[in-house]
Amino acid sequence: MGQRDIRRLLIIGAMTRVRWAIKNGPPKGSWLEQMLARKPRMLVAIALANKTARAIWAVMTKQEDYRDPALAV
Repeated sequence: MGQRDIRRLLIIGAMTRVRWAIKNGPPKGSWLEQMLARKPRMLVAIALANKTARAIWAVMTKQEDYRDPALAV
């Protein structure tokens, strides 16, 4: 699986999450809600894909379990 395929899958997943948030309402006070209020949805999806990729990279390089920031608050 090449880099282009991984990028495409991240964007597809992010677009799915953005569409769901538009339809059902994003979590109150979340990063996604704030971004959708200010930016076009495709730009938000790309930003979300980038954020997801950075989280995956951090988990892989530190070899730790994922800690959801929403639960830490």
